[in-house]
Amino acid sequence: MGLAITEILNPNEISIEDLRNKTLAVDTYNLLYQFLSSIRQADGSLLMDSKGRVTSHLTGLFHRITRLMGYNMKFIFCFDGKVPELKGKERERRKELKVEAQKKYDEAAKEEDVENMKKFAARTSRLTSEMVEDAKELIKALGQCIVEAPSEGEAQASYIVKKGDADYVLSQDADCFMFGAPRLVKNLTISGKRKKPGAYAYDEVMPEIIALRDVLKELELDQDQLIVLGILVGTDYNVGGIKGIGPKKALALIKKHSKDSNNGKDSQGFDEIFKEAKWDESFDYSWKEVFDTIKHMQVTDHYTLEWKPIDKEQVIKVLVEEHDFSRERVENALAKLEQNTSKQQKGLGEFF
Repeated sequence: MGLAITEILNPNEISIEDLRNKTLAVDTYNLLYQFLSSIRQADGSLLMDSKGRVTSHLTGLFHRITRLMGYNMKFIFCFDGKVPELKGKERERRKELKVEAQKKYDEAAKEEDVENMKKFAARTSRLTSEMVEDAKELIKALGQCIVEAPSEGEAQASYIVKKGDADYVLSQDADCFMFGAPRLVKNLTISGKRKKPGAYAYDEVMPEIIALRDVLKELELDQDQLIVLGILVGTDYNVGGIKGIGPKKALALIKKHSKDSNNGKDSQGFDEIFKEAKWDESFDYSWKEVFDTIKHMQVTDHYTLEWKPIDKEQVIKVLVEEHDFSRERVENALAKLEQNTSKQQKGLGEFF
């Protein structure tokens, strides 16, 4: 869904200051892939330590999160669990694309074609189990919370916000609305820049907030119809959506059949929507399988939220001792965070 429906949404631009003292539930894999895609060397290759282990994700995680923590933001990092069967097929497809991109990158490297090296390098990003564990170690050392989702981390993050345990889902796409997330914040960067999809270039961006209730009101849809909209234009479970169906056409189809679907209370009208959209010409499985996967995504209440002080020694161990980060830069970042935190606490003390 995500980028496919942004043209029919109206987000509200905010400043980072507007998120001071807020708690954000993070779709962690989404965030780590952002870092792997954008934090690279001049030729497009990933940052690595002396043992050849990737560190781009740790660089992004440490610098982004510590700076945001300076605004007294708190984070709940939700990690993916068991992959839904339909998404497993998509992962296989993505692996094939990455293998092809790696071949093209290697060819560009032989020809010393830096522009194509940058272009194809961004398409080869892989998040390994070792990288995930490194990220978890750093998150814990920074005193932030980790929640292990039974399935999709994004669905779990959405549920946590829905429960009121966090203020926003932090993600770069709008898929969380299909899982019922009340509020989304995107483009939360310190630099004010975001990498363009599929390119080694950047756009100027501001943080944006989108509320589910505003989306439903603006589009005149209910929650089930929003899921149908996402399926029509494409989700992780039916990639690319139905050929020839964009957001505006999908919305028109839903409106046309809204009476038949009894406002989403049964699937009769939805059947008609997908029949007219020619679902069967694009996919060899039922749209209902995708709908049920999204609507009934497994989440859990079994998590504990406890933020702890930063373990400076552990941060140094993870970044400096294990992955060759500059001790000076790490210590300076931690000192700056400590200074910002002290100012906030002093300010509150004077107030009271």
